[in-house]
Amino acid sequence: MQLTPHKLSCPYCGARIRLLIDETAGYQQYVEDCEVCCQPMVVCVESGFGDGCQVSLTDENEALWTDY
Repeated sequence: MQLTPHKLSCPYCGARIRLLIDETAGYQQYVEDCEVCCQPMVVCVESGFGDGCQVSLTDENEALWTDY
């Protein structure tokens, strides 16, 4: 496991936050609370983008959950 820092904006309060993402784990979708406003964000990690991955944060009420 290799954790890589990613800086993103909370979909609720807009604060810049830092998440440590395991880029070797393939597709991931999980809930993590914002460290500033404590609201639940859905974190979606997709690999296959060169050497890194794509990370997105979504409001829990707007998230489209995918079962893999």
